[in-house]
Amino acid sequence: MKKVIAITSAFILSCSAMCISAVSAESESNDSASVYFTIADKDGKLVAIQEKVEVTDINNDGELTLDDAFYCAHEALYEGGAEAGYKSSIGSYGPMIDKLWGAENGGGYGFAVNNIMSNGLGDPVADGDYVDGFVYTDLLKWSDLYCWFNIRNGEAKQGDELELTLKKPVYGNDGVGEGPVEGATITVNGEKTEYVTDAEGKVTIKLDEAGEDILISATSDTETLVPPALLMNVEADEDVTTTTTTTTTTSTTTTTTTTTSTKTKKATTTANSPKTGDSGLGSVAVIFGASVAAAFAFRRKEND
Repeated sequence: MKKVIAITSAFILSCSAMCISAVSAESESNDSASVYFTIADKDGKLVAIQEKVEVTDINNDGELTLDDAFYCAHEALYEGGAEAGYKSSIGSYGPMIDKLWGAENGGGYGFAVNNIMSNGLGDPVADGDYVDGFVYTDLLKWSDLYCWFNIRNGEAKQGDELELTLKKPVYGNDGVGEGPVEGATITVNGEKTEYVTDAEGKVTIKLDEAGEDILISATSDTETLVPPALLMNVEADEDVTTTTTTTTTTSTTTTTTTTTSTKTKKATTTANSPKTGDSGLGSVAVIFGASVAAAFAFRRKEND
């Protein structure tokens, strides 16, 4: 009988440990979340680009929401913190933004989570989410168009080609869908290029510049685009060389530039950063093993 009690007790102990571990893991996951913020200010300029922000439950409602996220983002990124740059209030349809990145314009703000326009500040955020916020620049027609590339991050070598699609939300009877942004000019680190999106929003560009966090965005002569943001890490290619020879005389200057390159290949891209988490199962397994070992040790002692 004592043997049965000992084994049963060990089993109950291990189960209890598993439950405690699971509850603890869930509690920790709800305490905070790492969210990546991109924000365009009242002048349509990107002032934060995929900045990692640790979001906590600021209003103590037991949930991590966009209101918490924007507050934490301003606290971390805006000069003067959230007190200077961000304000929200409760309106007829729930919480709403009154100030974003220091701009107060009577409610002209937009925001999206993972490229989906949000319904309100009460929408939840989770670890690994991408949040885009912007201040409307057109306060008459409200024509600012939120758009995004099919990828947010990527790695490549200098001289590689990168295939992109620029998208926008399309509203219809069936809800919100996706559509192409045609005729947008691609920019690299703020400089316009010769690359323009086609009728399907597609464009293939060549990565001539090497470096980390190269910003690829877009602008348009026909639409007021909220600047999309794609960050590329481009490794310098030793096979791509540039040689310049300059010969100067009393009357003329001759400059010869020779550029040689090898093969061109597609860049490696990622849609989002991977989400990670720890279920705590390793700790549970250790506790369970220890409990069972204790039970058998008790049994052996009793037999002796």
